[in-house]
Amino acid sequence: MASLQDIKRRIASTKKTRQITSAMQMVSTAKLSQIQRSTEGYHEYAYRLKAVVSHLIEAHVLDNVDSSHLPMVAKRPVKKTGILLVTSDRGLVGSYNANIIKKTNALMKEHNLTPENTVILAIGGNGADFYKKRGFTVALEHRGLSDVPTFNEVRQVLKTVISLYEAEAFDSLHMVYNHFINRLQADQRNVQLLPLTREVVEETKEQEDEDGQEQSFDTMSAYDSEPDTATVLNVVLPQYIQSLVFEALLDAKTTEHAASSTAMSSATDSADDLISTLSLQYNRARQSQITTEITEITGGMVALE
Repeated sequence: MASLQDIKRRIASTKKTRQITSAMQMVSTAKLSQIQRSTEGYHEYAYRLKAVVSHLIEAHVLDNVDSSHLPMVAKRPVKKTGILLVTSDRGLVGSYNANIIKKTNALMKEHNLTPENTVILAIGGNGADFYKKRGFTVALEHRGLSDVPTFNEVRQVLKTVISLYEAEAFDSLHMVYNHFINRLQADQRNVQLLPLTREVVEETKEQEDEDGQEQSFDTMSAYDSEPDTATVLNVVLPQYIQSLVFEALLDAKTTEHAASSTAMSSATDSADDLISTLSLQYNRARQSQITTEITEITGGMVALE
C-alpha cells in the first residue's frame, strides 16, 4: 500500500497536470473562436467562386473546350495517384490524426494504391512522418501551419500542388481532411480534386448542399467569354482548386482546435476524478493511521494499569 507521502505527491502532481490541461483547453477554445470569426469572409468568397464554376459546368462549357489547352481538365492514364492529406504537427488532439490516417488507408485499399504508385502531399507533420516510415514518396511536406492560416501563408503550397499535377508527378489527386461539424463532431472527407470533371464539381456542390449552403445564383444557359473560353478557364480553374484546398485547410484547422479543446477537457475531467480518488485514498489511509495510533496508545495505557 502506498504511503501517505506518496499519495500526497501524486495529488500534487495531478493538480499541476490539471492546471496545464485546463489552460490548454482555454487556449484551444480561444483559437477555435478566432478561426471561426476570421474565416467567415473567405467562405463567402469560396462559395461565390464555386457557384461560377458550377454554372460553367452546367452550361456545358467544359464539353465545348479543347481539353488539350486545359491541363487540369484533360484526362490521362492514371499511373500514379496523389493524395493530399491534412493532419496536425503535434499530438494532444484526440483521434484527429488517427481518423485521417484511417481514411487515407481506406482510400488506398479501395484503389489498390501502394508506395510504388502513390505520391503523398502532406500538410502537417503527423501524416508526413507516418507515410515516410512506410516507404511512400512524400513530394510535398508543409509543417508549421499557423493557428489561423492566411491565403498568403500557403499560396506557394497551393501553387506547388497544381504545378506537380501539371508536371505529371501524379495523374489524379485526392484530398483527405477533417470537416468541422461542431465542437464534438467531425467528418473525414475524401474529395477528388484533379482532373477536374463534371462529377468532381457536382460532388463538391452536393457536399455544400449537405452543409446547408444552397446555390443562390440562377444557372445561365450560356457564357460569352473574352478573349476566349480556354483562356478564361485557365485562370478560373486554378483559383477554384486553390480555393478548395485552402478552404479544406481552414476547415481542418478549425476541427483541430475543437479536437484539442475536447481532448484537454477530457484530460481535465480525468485529472479531477483522479484527484478525488487519491484524496479519498489519502483520507482513508490517514484515518487508518490515526486509528492505529489511538489503539497503540490505549494498549499502552492498559498495560501500565
